[in-house]
Amino acid sequence: MALIDCPSCQKRISSQAKQCSHCKANLDGNSESLVKISHIQKSNSLMTHSIVFLTLLIAGAAMWIWKGEVAQGWQAIMAIVSFSVGVIGYMITRIRIVIHKRKSV
Repeated sequence: MALIDCPSCQKRISSQAKQCSHCKANLDGNSESLVKISHIQKSNSLMTHSIVFLTLLIAGAAMWIWKGEVAQGWQAIMAIVSFSVGVIGYMITRIRIVIHKRKSV
């Protein structure tokens, strides 16, 4: 009995298992389609994360220059935090997307 990666969730399972104990995917035959579906779902998830972080980045920039004035007080703090989280999150997500696309399906 060897451990293999589930074609759907990529977690380790027994090679003799008929169904993944983590995601309940059937392992009867067409595992290639499960791998492709899993790859597409991961791509969609990463793109959603990218859009969320890009929205935070834009919201931070908009809060900083709202009404033509530079933000002050709590508004400046919120703008800086939102912009910083947006930039860092977006960069990390883009790197994850590049790494994910390099994996062959």
